[in-house]
Amino acid sequence: MNDNNQKYPTGWVEESSFGVWFLRTDIWIYHVLTLSLDSLEKLLTPRDTSYPVILDVGCGHGNSLVELDRRFSPTKIIGVDVDPNALTWSKGNREKCRCDVEIVIDNAATMNIADQSVDMVFCHQTFHHIVDQDNAIKEFYRVLKPGGVLLFAESCKRYIHSFIIKALFRHPMDVQKTDEEYLELITGAGFTYQAENVSKPFLWWSRADLGLLGKIGWMSAKDKKETREETLVYLAAYRPK
Repeated sequence: MNDNNQKYPTGWVEESSFGVWFLRTDIWIYHVLTLSLDSLEKLLTPRDTSYPVILDVGCGHGNSLVELDRRFSPTKIIGVDVDPNALTWSKGNREKCRCDVEIVIDNAATMNIADQSVDMVFCHQTFHHIVDQDNAIKEFYRVLKPGGVLLFAESCKRYIHSFIIKALFRHPMDVQKTDEEYLELITGAGFTYQAENVSKPFLWWSRADLGLLGKIGWMSAKDKKETREETLVYLAAYRPK
C-alpha cells in the first residue's frame, strides 16, 4: 500500500459544502465549464465528426453531460463519479440529453469499464481531486479506443495551493502537480499530443487575486508569461492508433 492509500483510506477527499454549492452555480457553468469546453474544442486536431461513446470522469451535477451531448453527438455518455450523490445531483441534466446516459459510482483509478470501449475521455477539473493519479491516467488510456482522445482541463498546483482555494474547497493537497508534471504523467501513460493540442491559459479566476490587479494594469513578475508558474493546463491527448 502506498503512502496516499494510507492517508486517504476511502480513496477520495469529500468536497466542502461550499464546493458542492458552487458547482451548481452559473459562475461554474458558464465561466469555467463552458469556457473550458470552448477552448478544448479548438485543441481537437484532428477532430472526428462524432464521438459515439464518451466517458465523463467526475460528472458530479451533470452539467458537463449536457454540453458533451450537444457538442460531440455521442450515442452514449458514461458518467463516472466517486460520490454516490451524483446519481441524484445529475438526474435533471441526464434527462436533457438526447443520447443514453449511464452513471457509474466508481473510483477513477479502478473503473469497471471495458478495455478500448470509449471514443473520448473527458476529465474537467477532476484530476486534481483524484488521489491515485498514476493509476487513474492508466485507466483513461486502457478504456480509450486506439485513436481516441483525452480532453483534459485541470487547475495546477499553484492555484490549488492558493489561500482562497484552500479556504473554500477540499483536495488531496500532496498529489497536486504543475502543468509540466501533468503533461509528463500523461505522456508517460502512452498518450501523444502536438504543440497545437495544448494551451495554458492564465484566466482571471485562476489567479490568487482573481485578476483584480490585472484590471488596473499591474502584474507581478511571477505572473508574467516568461516567468510564471502556470495555474491551468488544457490538453487534447490521443491514444495512438
